[in-house]
Amino acid sequence: MKRFLEMKKVLLKRFFLIVSSSFLVGFNTFSQVLNVDRETETDSIKKSYYGVVDIDFSADKQQNTIFSINSKAEIGRFLKKDLILILINSAQMILNGNESIENNGYFQLRFRDNDKRKLFPDSYAQYQWNNIIGMQQRYIIGSNLRLNWIEKKGSDLYTGIGGFYENEIWETDGSAFELADTNYRAVRSLFRLNTTIKFAKKVNEKIDFSGINYLQFPVNNSFKFPRWFLNFQINMLITNQLSFLIQYEHNYDLYRPLPIDDLYYSLTFGLKIQF
Repeated sequence: MKRFLEMKKVLLKRFFLIVSSSFLVGFNTFSQVLNVDRETETDSIKKSYYGVVDIDFSADKQQNTIFSINSKAEIGRFLKKDLILILINSAQMILNGNESIENNGYFQLRFRDNDKRKLFPDSYAQYQWNNIIGMQQRYIIGSNLRLNWIEKKGSDLYTGIGGFYENEIWETDGSAFELADTNYRAVRSLFRLNTTIKFAKKVNEKIDFSGINYLQFPVNNSFKFPRWFLNFQINMLITNQLSFLIQYEHNYDLYRPLPIDDLYYSLTFGLKIQF
């Protein structure tokens, strides 16, 4: 009984440490669906700032205690002339005891109009990492011409076309992918053509969904091998500040610098705190 209580105390300490850490990291700083793009009241509130934080976690006792946590945060600054500056962060981590077996996420800064103009640039800069697929770091800077097809209460539809510069460092020992060689490293810089489709629909006062699709083509002799990113999420309101989130996303890339899988996907369930 005493040992059980001690173990319970240790687990509670770890739980509160991870939750508080993820909240602070997310707030002070996903892949690329923004809450401000969802069909909520956020982008019509007349205030200078807004903030949204998503957190979900799990704990499982195997040989070691396995912790899994996902955190997303978004902070926006409304500017004059219906412009908006957005800072966003997404991070996912899985710990097997003291060993980190997953660590990926990104920081992104965006500047665009606040869904008021028919046509306007959407500019962005991003830093990204994903040790699961061997991506040590990726820097991106670019801009899209964003076209507003539908913007009304309850639904919206946007498309965009543009380009960005991408600088990457990939490195892995190959063991996670059962590769023959023991060490892979690649440094790559290139431009990509970027096309996007974004939609959102508010089903009723409690439920809304949104999705965004990116198709990105390398501007070189491998143009026919694009990257396809898809994110789809459903939000169910519990209270005015709390909602339940279901999210699916995948990344299908035919032009990876390492000989690893073309397709990676994830399905997430979590809670959203909005203020």
